[in-house]
Amino acid sequence: MKNIILTLLKNHKNKLIPLIEIEKKLPGNIEYSDFANTMNELVDMKILFPIKSHGHNNKKIPLANTYRINKSYFKRELIDEILPYESKFHPKISLKAYYSLDRKTWERDLPYIEKLDRYLKEEGLPKEEAISQQRSYQLMGNEKWIDEEGGRNILERIGLLEDLKITSCPDPLMLAINRNKIYSGSKHYHLIVENKATFYGLIDDIGNANFTSLIYGAGWKILGGISVLEKQLGLMDNENIIYYFGDLDLEGISIWHGLNDRREVLLAIDFYESLLKKPCSYGKENQHPNKEALNSFLLNFNESSREKIKKVINQGGYYPQEGLDKEELQSIWRNII
Repeated sequence: MKNIILTLLKNHKNKLIPLIEIEKKLPGNIEYSDFANTMNELVDMKILFPIKSHGHNNKKIPLANTYRINKSYFKRELIDEILPYESKFHPKISLKAYYSLDRKTWERDLPYIEKLDRYLKEEGLPKEEAISQQRSYQLMGNEKWIDEEGGRNILERIGLLEDLKITSCPDPLMLAINRNKIYSGSKHYHLIVENKATFYGLIDDIGNANFTSLIYGAGWKILGGISVLEKQLGLMDNENIIYYFGDLDLEGISIWHGLNDRREVLLAIDFYESLLKKPCSYGKENQHPNKEALNSFLLNFNESSREKIKKVINQGGYYPQEGLDKEELQSIWRNII
């Protein structure tokens, strides 16, 4: 019974609590005398203080109708729990903010702080700037964590936000323009490729393709730069259709998913289908899975290809873009549209 009451008091938002509210939380088979003795014990422990002006319940063992909760009692307990982590965690992680916050916030944030601690001990502080989605994926395997799932607040609380070099000013897009298409028609097609080798494998053939531009995505950087595509090309008043081709691995899938959340970005399926005919590679077993991204990605394929992709990824395999040689790349993109 005492533990039930303590849990209630710990989680109660207000400093004052009516006696009847405590009674409602207890099992019906508890004797009043046992309840009254426990309440008076909590008063003796200075966890509860009776509010005399609110009167008593007029029973044989009288109890106050209202009590004030000594919230600092629970804070001391929480501080004692947090203190060992101060010496355990990476020195760049500060936990001081949690001494004045409630237990619920500490317990909610702790698993994320532990992940951040592991990252810092294994990788150290980043040396280069990155957009929030890239840094979020590196830290948590979830590109939405910083901006959409409370991660920024946690990073601010532990004093780590600035050290992670998260930039809100994206680099301009690195792209090649098809002179045969840029000034013709009102509809323009653009292909984003994740890696540099694929970009150079296609650039010499751009005049033979139906794409207005070929964009080097540079991994996660494309998520920042995609917002200026129309401005860079002077195509603000045109219809622009974007295709994406990246490594067929967990990170490449998450990059596409992040892009597609911002605006519609189609998968260049023909490239991926050709990759699936090649031997897969291994060596990216430590990439972070994003179930939502993977499920969304798989919807674009037929059942046979879906099963093959799932099997390879579940076994720690992947298909790099470089699995297609220059001639194959050029042949495929000439026939996409």
